[in-house]
Amino acid sequence: MDYGLPLHVANFSTLFVCAVLKFPQMFVLLRAKSSAGVSLNSLLLELLGFIVFVSYQMYYDYPPPTYLEYPILIAQDVILLLLILHYNGNLKQSLIYAAVFVGGWKLLTIEKWVIDLAMSLCTFISAGSKLAQLQCLWRSKNSGQVSTLTWALASYTCLARIFTTLVTTGDTRVLVRFVAMTILNVWVTLTVMYYKPATKKQD
Repeated sequence: MDYGLPLHVANFSTLFVCAVLKFPQMFVLLRAKSSAGVSLNSLLLELLGFIVFVSYQMYYDYPPPTYLEYPILIAQDVILLLLILHYNGNLKQSLIYAAVFVGGWKLLTIEKWVIDLAMSLCTFISAGSKLAQLQCLWRSKNSGQVSTLTWALASYTCLARIFTTLVTTGDTRVLVRFVAMTILNVWVTLTVMYYKPATKKQD
């Protein structure tokens, strides 16, 4: 079966969605001027997972369309991190995070076993980021500053990547990661919807 057209649709729709994926969350934070309900630990783990994943794909010369969205997502996560630190009053910590992430990025590709080990742990790192957001929601019981649209779009992109991985590289580690991320993203989306505060009607 020729998967050419569906593959192109999946790749480009994922790239398009990821180009604006974090924008709804950014707008929610800017409007509320608060990061309540948004987990800083979740964002840091997600950023780490993205860096490991894109480094692995580039190290093994995988087709760029299968991971092109990740540099865009990393840039958006950095902006989100700055917004959260700003509203938490901890913006000075951004320099520490920058040094750690840049240094870690360089270390990943020093040896083949390092990037392979990092990729093996990547699913757990990314899963940890989703679980951290879930824990934050369960604790606060309020998802007013968490964007439902961002999490729903993230669920779609992971579903699309399950398909593109199956018909291109067939990498089991990558496939397992996307299956796990799809399940967890859907779980977070449903939890965000459940804890959305009811809109008060104006008299």
